[in-house]
Amino acid sequence: MKLAFKRSEKPFHFEVENEVGAQLSIDAAASIGGTDKGLRPMELVAAGVAGCIAIDLILILEKQRIDSDKFNIDIEANRVDGTPSPFENIHLKFTLDPEIDANRLTKNIQLVINKYCSVSASLKDTIDITFEIVQNDTV
Repeated sequence: MKLAFKRSEKPFHFEVENEVGAQLSIDAAASIGGTDKGLRPMELVAAGVAGCIAIDLILILEKQRIDSDKFNIDIEANRVDGTPSPFENIHLKFTLDPEIDANRLTKNIQLVINKYCSVSASLKDTIDITFEIVQNDTV
């Protein structure tokens, strides 16, 4: 993996680009001098966990011939007070179609978190990753 990381604006606004040209902005909070023009680094870590789990889960569901028109993940991450301020936990709230068997879905998510997702594997010794599933027609 190679990424190009460049400052685009002082003091803390950066652009990062991968090898195929996809880009995203990174910035600091306004409270420390940032301009809020991009995601903060810790937001990227939390989003990376959710993205990795989502991709692996969808691949497993496809193999099981299960399709979900509704696929959303709300992320709530809590950090330790102090410096540094690492995550102590990341909670993922999955919203999927109500027709999917909840027990099967739970087993698949556990499998992804514990076995397949490279991001959760990288963080598992220091961050508690939990989840819940919401399956109803109103969400």
